[in-house]
Amino acid sequence: MKKKMLKKALYPLCACLAFPLTSHALNFSGYYRLGVGGNTNGSTQSCFKLPGARSKYRLGNECELWSELAWDHAVALDDGSTISGMVMGGFYNPIGHMPKFKDSNEHGGGSSRIQQMFVEWKNAGVLNGGNFWVGRRYYKRNDIHMTDYYYWNQSATGFGFDEVPIGDLRYSYVFSRKDNYDQEPYVNRHDFNVNGFKTNPGGEVQVGLSYLEKPDSEDAHSGWAVSVQHKQAGFLGGRFNTFALQYGEGPGTGLGYTGDTTLNRNNKTWRVVEYFDWQTTERFGGQFQFVYEKNINPDGAELRWMSTGIRPVYAFTEQFKLSGEVGHDQVMTSGGTRKLTKFTVAPTWSPGGMGFWARPELRLYYTYATWNKAAQRAADPDTTLSDTGAFGSNRHGGNFGLQVEYWWK
Repeated sequence: MKKKMLKKALYPLCACLAFPLTSHALNFSGYYRLGVGGNTNGSTQSCFKLPGARSKYRLGNECELWSELAWDHAVALDDGSTISGMVMGGFYNPIGHMPKFKDSNEHGGGSSRIQQMFVEWKNAGVLNGGNFWVGRRYYKRNDIHMTDYYYWNQSATGFGFDEVPIGDLRYSYVFSRKDNYDQEPYVNRHDFNVNGFKTNPGGEVQVGLSYLEKPDSEDAHSGWAVSVQHKQAGFLGGRFNTFALQYGEGPGTGLGYTGDTTLNRNNKTWRVVEYFDWQTTERFGGQFQFVYEKNINPDGAELRWMSTGIRPVYAFTEQFKLSGEVGHDQVMTSGGTRKLTKFTVAPTWSPGGMGFWARPELRLYYTYATWNKAAQRAADPDTTLSDTGAFGSNRHGGNFGLQVEYWWK
């Protein structure tokens, strides 16, 4: 029965390739951040990230040029559903290197990659109005903008049934083999999601379960992870307040990603995430985050990571804002507690408007950071925080520069 339903679901996909149907316009969308900067010691900008932390605070602290350019096209079917296709390229180049935006033999050089390429059948009748997709795509990416931290990210190369409504709930399932660029072993991964648990006006709970099969390699194990997330709309005049709890074992300790497949069920990770946006007046907005993560490793060092930060933005005029950011990361291990605190001030021209999310923005910024000895000892040689890095034996330093950020649909 299930095989018949799947075949029936795939018929319109094949039909759209064979017959001329009503077409929507080809859409061009994208994102870029471009800039130039230096450090207070007179050399190339050197960004601040604490060893062991999963992310860094972005404002005035991005040492790369990044762009994503996408094209998508939709075809309408007679039953009201649509078939759409998307392709997106990603282009990366670190500041201080020639902007080649292609795979380079130069150490630390630029690269390019197909970020997304998939086909999706939307509002499918056989799926009760749900969707089906196949390919490589960004999928259910939960991130904190000010740190670009994707704590629960099910992007993958595979296929999925998306937001299929049954009763008051919406169900999703994804099968994938590779979910991130750095993943080496290919793993059969199954992601299940249920959305729509209403808790209060504007509040909804989402639940996700990931199961990772044991790969065909030596000293490998299966793993699993679970995430529970509550999103509250209309919080402090902003978009959402988000609170999430996550837990994983074995390769599931990657939580939003596939973790180390050599880890077994004795290796465990849990994480709590809290963040929100606010736009309490037309002129005053911002974002706050708090993250705490604990990694339990019986055969190695236990690691705990805590991160808290805030980015307030105030618009003095319709096109001029002052943005600031304070972020503190702390990593506790058997070798001591590493600490890094970063401050940024950024006068900003914003022709797109006064709101926190209004883009484009052109920022002139100054960033100052300070870190402790434990952080300096843990840093890899020649990286920013090490004693052979941009600031030498000092445990503080600054960056300055100019950056533009823009996204459009």
